[in-house]
Amino acid sequence: MTLLTNLFADIPTQLPDELFTPLLTALDVRIERIVSHRHVSPDAFWYDQDQHEWVVVLKGAARLQFEEQVVEMRPGDFVNIPAHKKHRVEWTTPDEPTIWLAVHYGSSSK
Repeated sequence: MTLLTNLFADIPTQLPDELFTPLLTALDVRIERIVSHRHVSPDAFWYDQDQHEWVVVLKGAARLQFEEQVVEMRPGDFVNIPAHKKHRVEWTTPDEPTIWLAVHYGSSSK
């Protein structure tokens, strides 16, 4: 039996922190919905993940900072981030939630 769900359902109006919702986990793949609303990474904080991450903005907008560049993202824009590629969220829309779909896969050892 297939259970139908919606990526835009159950989004809280107040978020003290980013909301990470796992949607699927299997072997070396994890798919999650991320909801940001005015959220940014803490100063001097960098994500340095063991898995690769493919991420797309579904709603809202964001700015990702990498060590060597900044990437502006709008709905439909996606980026593939290799494992251990340092990055951080520099900005997300203040007037509406930014909804991301992230696929974490493989690892730096593959």
